Amino acid sequence: MHDERTPAGDDDRADAAILDLLLYDDHRHPWADEEIARDIGDRLTVTDALSRLERTGLIHRRDGFVFPTRAAHRASKLMR
Repeated sequence: MHDERTPAGDDDRADAAILDLLLYDDHRHPWADEEIARDIGDRLTVTDALSRLERTGLIHRRDGFVFPTRAAHRASKLMR
């Protein structure tokens, strides 16, 4: 079976990459939207991913900054 890329899979990878930044960064600080876009490298992908993560309750967004919710922190601890 070959590995096919799908739009849904790409979305999941973008969401996971952003959550990794927010949850596993040594600094544990809120990230600016711009900072995340620079790190990921694609502003549209980041904008869409942040919207999905906010709708699903995994991040909070305030004044241009992003940080994980308690639910995201708890889920990440359970998955380790």
